[in-house]
Amino acid sequence: MQLVDQKERSSQEELEPVLYAALVDSMCQNFWPMLIGTFCAGAAALMTALKTGNVLLWPCAVLIVAIGTVRAFHMRRYERRTSVLTFEQAKYLEPRYAIGAIVYAGVLGAWCFITILGSDDPIAHMLCVAVTIGYTAGGAARNYGRPRLIQLHILFACGPMSLALALHGGFYYIGLAALLMLFFIGLKEINISLHAIFVKALTSSFREAALAGQFDTALNNMPHGLCMFAADGRLAVMNHRFSEMMKLSDDLVHRGACASDIVDACVSGGSISAASGKIIRSEIENSQARDIITTDPDAASARSLSWTFQPMANGGAVVLLEDITERRNAEARITHLARYDELTALPNRVNFRDEIERLLAVPHDAEQLSALLFVDLDQFKQVNDTLGHPCGDQLLCAVADRLRAMLRPEDFVARFGGDEFVVFQQNIRSNEEAAHLAQRIVDHLSERYKIDNHLVEIGASVGIAMTLPGVSADTLLKNADMALYRAKADGRGTFCFFRDEMAQTVEARRILELDLRKALANEEFELFYQPLVNLKTGRIATCEALLRWNHPVRGTVSPIDIIPVAEDMGLIVDLGRWILRKACIECMKWPEGVSVAVNFSPQQFHQRDVLSEVRYALEVSGLSAHRLEIEITESSLLRNTQLTHDVLSQLRTIGVKISLDDFGTGYSSLSYLHNFPLQKVKIDRSFLEGIDSDRPLTLLRGVARLSADLGMSVVVEGIETNEQLERISADGTVTEAQGYLFSRPVPAVRIRQLLNASHGRHLSEEQLLAVPSRSIA
Repeated sequence: MQLVDQKERSSQEELEPVLYAALVDSMCQNFWPMLIGTFCAGAAALMTALKTGNVLLWPCAVLIVAIGTVRAFHMRRYERRTSVLTFEQAKYLEPRYAIGAIVYAGVLGAWCFITILGSDDPIAHMLCVAVTIGYTAGGAARNYGRPRLIQLHILFACGPMSLALALHGGFYYIGLAALLMLFFIGLKEINISLHAIFVKALTSSFREAALAGQFDTALNNMPHGLCMFAADGRLAVMNHRFSEMMKLSDDLVHRGACASDIVDACVSGGSISAASGKIIRSEIENSQARDIITTDPDAASARSLSWTFQPMANGGAVVLLEDITERRNAEARITHLARYDELTALPNRVNFRDEIERLLAVPHDAEQLSALLFVDLDQFKQVNDTLGHPCGDQLLCAVADRLRAMLRPEDFVARFGGDEFVVFQQNIRSNEEAAHLAQRIVDHLSERYKIDNHLVEIGASVGIAMTLPGVSADTLLKNADMALYRAKADGRGTFCFFRDEMAQTVEARRILELDLRKALANEEFELFYQPLVNLKTGRIATCEALLRWNHPVRGTVSPIDIIPVAEDMGLIVDLGRWILRKACIECMKWPEGVSVAVNFSPQQFHQRDVLSEVRYALEVSGLSAHRLEIEITESSLLRNTQLTHDVLSQLRTIGVKISLDDFGTGYSSLSYLHNFPLQKVKIDRSFLEGIDSDRPLTLLRGVARLSADLGMSVVVEGIETNEQLERISADGTVTEAQGYLFSRPVPAVRIRQLLNASHGRHLSEEQLLAVPSRSIA
């Protein structure tokens, strides 16, 4: 309540200057009453002067006429002003008005005093008393705004008159003086009451005007259109926003139009249709709370309007109008973005799934089949990496256009994200039709694209799942995805139908992944070691660490089954970290001259902290850096060449040896041997195929000689027979050999025995040639 009082006091204080100016204004607008009163008083003064013959009354008459005339014409000039009286102007004007009024009242008082005491003529006495009382009463009415001025007027005009009556003597004169004193007191109280009444009325008026102004300002600045209809249907209020939105003229408001006139004007202006107008008219007449939405008849504008009807307590209705075009467009845009791919404008995963569920639920002929084709682009990542994402986006749009062009109207295509697209083919009679479409997709998407003056070639692989009774969209998608996985495994650029055994394969892989994650947590892995024999000394120079998994059910699992799954799952980095530390710790148990070789996968090699991991493994185990050999493949060198070179250089700086594994199985670029800080090259076992002929043997010796000339050791993998060993070691360029001829991969305990046996004696060159004839194991 305190806050309300403060607001009211503040409001009153703001109104006081305005009220003051209004009250002063009311006093200064009485030209004709002032002029007529002046001439009446002047005439009465002249009459008393003539009747009594008192010469002192002539100056009084002249002063009454002169002062009154001047005041009257001041009022006349004030009434002709065009501007509103301000508070500052009122403060300047009021003192001057008060001085004139007091001087005029003083002259009247002097006239009465001289007339009553200076003669015994009752007619003269009556004239002066009547005129002064009448003037005082008129002044009290005119000057209600300033009670103090009335009091001064009574004092200067009526005071001398009452005093003169009392001094004249006589019962009736003294009685009249007393009665006049009571009259003047009553007049003063009446004036004070009148002042309070008028001030209150003016205050209320100004408050209402201020409120009306605020309401009008708020009404005409609100974002909604508003119009109010009375109980008889006549328009009571309409803001500018409503008339602007409906393109209505101002004369509708001024002439008090009814609801029908307003609605008809809206229809004529093209803002609403005739049907919408009929509904709106009905809602206003029914006076029920309701919301409706209308659209412009002009399709070009496509404006949407929301109408809210709210009945009033005493009849009539309030209509709120809002332009919701932008909001509806935004909602439509959000809905579109939620269900369509922004890049290609194709349906997205959510939209596709809902549509397929709907289509699968529709009953159809048993002979009519449907197929879901899962399309994945081949080599798309290379385009993105080499030409940039903008070119990749253009390529995806081009692929989407080609897919649209080769589909029938009843078929359905969507983009699932990345480079994956899905096609739903309806109303086909056999699997061959699905296979035909899949082959067309593979062929058309494999044709060249021209993207920003670049000729781009990619491929496509397709997995196909045929619909079955009761199958869900999720199952269909999963089946097509499994078929796509098989198509990519078969070499890409082809298609494959889903078969039941694929699900079994996927399930087996899922179980393998779960087991692999559990095995890493429980350390169910073991390292085996295969020796690399120095052909000159006959001793084991290095042992390669190979992973084995002792599965409680599967038995020993080969790295061939472990590594690809671990790479797909993202576990290869953690697994590689464990292998590195375990191998370094084991190497500390070997003779000083023996090193350990650890394979690094591309994912593990390109982690940011690979150098820190190597240093930590060496520090934990206490192994010297020159006894650690890291084996990398060509695929590691293909990715991020500069980073690869920097990391290899840092590893070599701390003393770690770098070996290129499986040389000859990939691109086998000779630039690797020159550009990267390699110290050993391991020639793949594939070079031994047909080594008994001249050409393969010449190729192997050429690679070995080139590597040796570059200062690198050469290792040949896969040695299984003495004949193979003799051929590769004939020219002395091959430094080390590895294979079953020497030993299969063996556990840590067994490799220690082999190392002790190997380094316990020194073999001569003749003995060296004899060693490979039997397995060290």
